[in-house]
Amino acid sequence: MPRLSEVIAALENLWPAQRAESWDAVGTVVGDPDQEVTRVLFAVDPVQEIVDEAVKLGADLLVTHHPLYLRGTTTVAATHFKGRVVHTLIKNDIALHVAHTNADTADPGVSDALAGALDLRVTGPLVPDPTDPEGRRGLGRVCALDTPLTVREFAARAAERLPATAQGIRVAGDPEALLRTVAVSGGSGDSLFDHVRAAGVDAFLTADLRHHPVSEFTAAVASRPLALLDAAHWATEWPWCELAASQLDEISDRHGWDLRVHVSKTVTDPWTAHAASAHPSPATALPTSASRPPSSSDPLGAPN
Repeated sequence: MPRLSEVIAALENLWPAQRAESWDAVGTVVGDPDQEVTRVLFAVDPVQEIVDEAVKLGADLLVTHHPLYLRGTTTVAATHFKGRVVHTLIKNDIALHVAHTNADTADPGVSDALAGALDLRVTGPLVPDPTDPEGRRGLGRVCALDTPLTVREFAARAAERLPATAQGIRVAGDPEALLRTVAVSGGSGDSLFDHVRAAGVDAFLTADLRHHPVSEFTAAVASRPLALLDAAHWATEWPWCELAASQLDEISDRHGWDLRVHVSKTVTDPWTAHAASAHPSPATALPTSASRPPSSSDPLGAPN
């Protein structure tokens, strides 16, 4: 059986810590380098529900995409939910390793897995890593559709292929516009809007899109419509867990480790329900007298 230090060395080869953003917190959070590893669980979030799943599974190592302590801490007391995570891990001899932005830019990485889930053909990174002479690493991916789809059809594909969440898929743009090229980025992607415009794609699928950036983006590309598709953050990153698990499976076979590698299917997206509005829009909700044009007898157009 491999020791934790050996498995971590293999994971660091896939996602070197030095390729993470300077603000990020990646690497091993909990674990004895000499402990043996027989079972590994991959998940997006290092939350209590996932840690409890690792305990039930009998895992020796939990690998997550999101960090447990992104901004540091001064305590791991079990009075806080993150402290309880640490206590549970240590009490059950489970190591925790994080691959975050170093997995985002990897080749293959988070956005490759997202593109694969959507049946897109990757043609290159959206934001190339200048340290990669082959030009394959970087943030996001620029992709081609083998068969053009409308925005509506592509949104339906995303809703079908990505894990189900309360949010589903939101769209900004003409639902009937035809797509031939699409950029994707797992996780929050509105910081990449300038790169999306420069890439000349027909649409961009990512997560965590906000009102003002989207409003400004759509206004800026009004002369050349470019659709935005907003999926749940967790859903856009979960496909990486399957990719990462398959990579570790291959390493295990090559080294004769006989690891049992699992992917958590527990939904840790924080949104739990979605209620579609049945209220009419303001334009249709106004009283007739308020919505009609001003008349000569009512110069301000005010309701009577």
